[in-house]
Amino acid sequence: MNRFTYDRTDDVAQAVAAHRAKGAAFLAGGTNLVDLMREGVATPARLVDIRRLPLREIDATSDGGLRIGALATNTAVACHETVMQRYPLVSKSILAGASPQIRNVATIGGNLLQRTRCLYFYDVGTPCNKREPGTGCPAMEGVNRMHAILGASNHCIAVHPSDLCVALSALDASVHVSGEGGERVLPFADFHRLPGDTPHIDTNLRDDELITAVELPPEGFASNHTYVKVRDRASYAFALVAVAVGLALDGDVVRDVRCALGGVAHKPWRDRAAESPLRGRPLSRESVREFAAAVVREACGRRHNAFKIELTTRAIVRAFEIASRRDFGEGHEVRP
Repeated sequence: MNRFTYDRTDDVAQAVAAHRAKGAAFLAGGTNLVDLMREGVATPARLVDIRRLPLREIDATSDGGLRIGALATNTAVACHETVMQRYPLVSKSILAGASPQIRNVATIGGNLLQRTRCLYFYDVGTPCNKREPGTGCPAMEGVNRMHAILGASNHCIAVHPSDLCVALSALDASVHVSGEGGERVLPFADFHRLPGDTPHIDTNLRDDELITAVELPPEGFASNHTYVKVRDRASYAFALVAVAVGLALDGDVVRDVRCALGGVAHKPWRDRAAESPLRGRPLSRESVREFAAAVVREACGRRHNAFKIELTTRAIVRAFEIASRRDFGEGHEVRP
């Protein structure tokens, strides 16, 4: 681990100012950052400890939504009464994501900023465009079973590891940030980036900005929802494919639908164009299969992960069955 200086503050403006120093990083729960430092992947010259900032509250908003402070722990959010009752998709995604020990420390803001668990990214002895731009991506022809089938580029096929972010994408959450230029709000769909030719840049946060809160809209799809996570083992592991579904139904007719995927792309993946034809139609096996086919129409599998395309299709159909409380009669298994 590299040598670094350490600062602690209880004021957001002071934290932002301290972060101006070259090579500075914010420290909250540290469940990802400390691992990266131990492996030599992250080498911050300065740590700005933000754990004393007043960013832990979970409060209703004026429009009926919910604002979650960035320093609220994953456990506090998953077990919050309002979250469990009105936004169970958020609670279930968090509980699927890590052990209780990690959830007790990890924060909501940090969850959004997780970096990929690609083996080549973590191995400083190998080239990696995400770690060192321009050095190459050995995952292209190497071990790529966990890697992206959607939205990848010739520079990177890593996937985003968060479960919570899949649920937040499905719910159309927003992210509140604060920086030297003031405060702003990013739609969740615009928070993370696809790799393109800059895979080392994970988000659209500016260098001086700090996440202060995540806001959930009034609609939480509490009546018809599910989070399906397919992984290699039943204990805590990163997703091969994850599906978050929220439905608003009038009888059999779909009034609204949200579907986001995890484990398949560089960011939580949501195909809004594919969702649109489902609205206003009766939910059926045929309509869901058409939706699933549309979602994976541009998927690209590689030597070890081509199976994910069919797995994603099956997981989507199964998620819609659970969320709608229907049986489409196909007996879809979603085992890898």
